[in-house]
Amino acid sequence: MTDDKQIFLSPELTSRLAAIDIGSNSVRMLVAEALRGGTYRILDEEREPTRLGRSVATGLLDDDSMARTVSALGSFRQIAAGYQVASLRTIATCAVREARNGPDFCRRVREEVGIEIEVISSEREARLAFSSVQHAIDLTGRNVVVADIGGGSTEIVFATGNLIEAIYPTSLGAVRLTEQFGSGDPPEAAKYLALEELVASTLKKKTERPLFAPHFLVGSGGTFTTVAELVMASKGETDLPVAGYRVSHAEVRHLLDRLRKLPVRARRNIPGMTPDRADIIVAGLTIIDGLLKRFRVNTLVVHTRGVRDGLVREMIDDVLGSSVVAGDNAALREVAIERLASACSGEVEHGRAVASLAGRIWEQLCGPLELDPADRILLECAARLQDVGYVINYDQHHKHSYHLIRNSRLPGIRAHDLELIANVARYHRGAHPKKKHENLASLSPAEQIRVGSMAAVLRLAGGLDRSRSQQVRDVLVHVGGGSVTIEAVSDQDPQVDIWGAERRTDLFEKVFERPVKFRWSGRGRAGEHARLDIAAAPGDAQTGTV
Repeated sequence: MTDDKQIFLSPELTSRLAAIDIGSNSVRMLVAEALRGGTYRILDEEREPTRLGRSVATGLLDDDSMARTVSALGSFRQIAAGYQVASLRTIATCAVREARNGPDFCRRVREEVGIEIEVISSEREARLAFSSVQHAIDLTGRNVVVADIGGGSTEIVFATGNLIEAIYPTSLGAVRLTEQFGSGDPPEAAKYLALEELVASTLKKKTERPLFAPHFLVGSGGTFTTVAELVMASKGETDLPVAGYRVSHAEVRHLLDRLRKLPVRARRNIPGMTPDRADIIVAGLTIIDGLLKRFRVNTLVVHTRGVRDGLVREMIDDVLGSSVVAGDNAALREVAIERLASACSGEVEHGRAVASLAGRIWEQLCGPLELDPADRILLECAARLQDVGYVINYDQHHKHSYHLIRNSRLPGIRAHDLELIANVARYHRGAHPKKKHENLASLSPAEQIRVGSMAAVLRLAGGLDRSRSQQVRDVLVHVGGGSVTIEAVSDQDPQVDIWGAERRTDLFEKVFERPVKFRWSGRGRAGEHARLDIAAAPGDAQTGTV
């Protein structure tokens, strides 16, 4: 089989892209042409219901579903080739992710069709769905819950404006639950009650309630689209667009009570019903009803796009980013950090000052304490973003900062580095890093030590701008005699800032096992400072000049 990239590479049509989403219920393809400003024009769409996840409970993809999916992918690939797309990306979600023979299926597709499948995590699936939502719906100043219901799972996102606060993956899928409880003709009352109870208990166990009451629930996925079309048909509103259509909780409940009493054949004949969803719609509606109850939301806003739309937008961002800055990650990183900090914290100048001081402290400690100079960039990024959690809540803003940073897609920063930055920001105040903390669990022991070291320095730097006046413009660090002394360079006595730093020494002294002291120097500019008059112990490195 010819290499996929060779077939689809077309220099004349570099703006044409194709995204394929292999879901548990259907396989979908979107062919698009990128336009100026990061938007796109749809050239073609295709959907094939293959029910790849119908046997997800067994842990294996069944032969018939795999065969139908492989056939659909072959057709989609030919369509994409006909459009001469410059890039084709294919992702798979819950069914392939969970199946024991998922890797075998991916290998079969690669060998028979020539398509490389990327099996994505639940969290990445949620981020792609949210990216699609935020481009379609104005979320400014709104607290929302976004739910993407698939055949095998439902991903739930809490967001404040355009920022993700939390992601909750669940195993609630329309196909999975239908397989478990049956589609019924009509469903037995006892089985339906068991289904309803499972949805409620799963949501209670797997999610928390938002800190602030959501303005509405945004629904992404075919289940939500079908619900909108059913409600619109019942009200004679077939001339309205489905995208952005609002459905009340009462309407969802009424529709659910009606459909669960009908056999599948009767459901197929209801105006607005997508025929291949008739058997799974009751399970899907039960999930929607459970979401509205759990998060105490009365309004559902229907989003007609989803994961593949988010994937296309990501592909466009990648193309534009590489063409605009020619791989300049520093420029991308600076723009992204400034935008996020400005949108959330209201502490942009403070963040810049703390980043500068933290970087200088780290730079001067690297030699004496054997720290990695490359971590200075991560530390400075964490300092710039440490207070973005203010947009959610002040009291726990360090925890919110962790989630907002971790769930942000910041160009110029690798995903794993972003995890480290988020952890450092998480510990700029509050409790010390502990191995039992969930946010540290995914990091190696060595990375946990790095996070602790950077957070310790960040706390000191934050204290040195306690007055929020940026009085301390530089620091000189001396390591000697088993202790660390930091000299604050300032034209005026930074009494409040030194006081603030002295109150934040506990983590530093714990991590580096050395006491730390502060003093003020008002003697000219940093470059004119004399070395500190403290004798260094034999063998101790000493810094004090810029």
